[in-house]
This record gives sequence, structure tokens and C-alpha cells, in this order.
Amino acid sequence: MTSVLDPTAEQSPSSRARLVRPEQLQGLTVGLLDISKPRGDVFLDRLDALLTQRGLTVKRYMKPTVAKPAPLPLRQQMVGEVNVVIEGLAD
Repeated sequence: MTSVLDPTAEQSPSSRARLVRPEQLQGLTVGLLDISKPRGDVFLDRLDALLTQRGLTVKRYMKPTVAKPAPLPLRQQMVGEVNVVIEGLAD
């Protein structure tokens, strides 16, 4: 018998439908979320430069630790400030 452990300790995880992706980014504010993994900032710096060159507004955010989900206040801040979020994963 194999046991699978859920590291999130969720007894009943919530599920919801995915949001519809915007057809274009022009006119939207893009949030870049650094999840605090090594070199994630390198990827996001480059992405920030590319998006800014295309005339998009970019806001940067950073999780305090890679080991946990983004804290609720940070998620609420992003929801209030940006239209879409790109999360930077790297190592």
C-alpha cells in the first residue's frame, strides 16, 4: 500500500474554474511575482524589460519564502493593482 502525503495539509481543497485569459496584454497592467527561488529575479528582470519595451505597465512583487503560498495581503494587493500575473519559476 502506498501513501501520498499532501504537504499543504488541506482537508478539503477548494477548486474553481480558470479565469478566461485576456486576448491581448495591451492596456493591461502585468504583475510579475518572484516566488523567491534562486535566479527567478534574472528571468523576471528580462521579462520586465521586454514587456516595458512593448509599452506595458509592469508591477513587481515578491513572496517572502518559496516554501509557502503567497500571503493573503500580498495576493489581495496584486488583485487590486494588476490585471494579470506572471509567476517566475527558476533555479
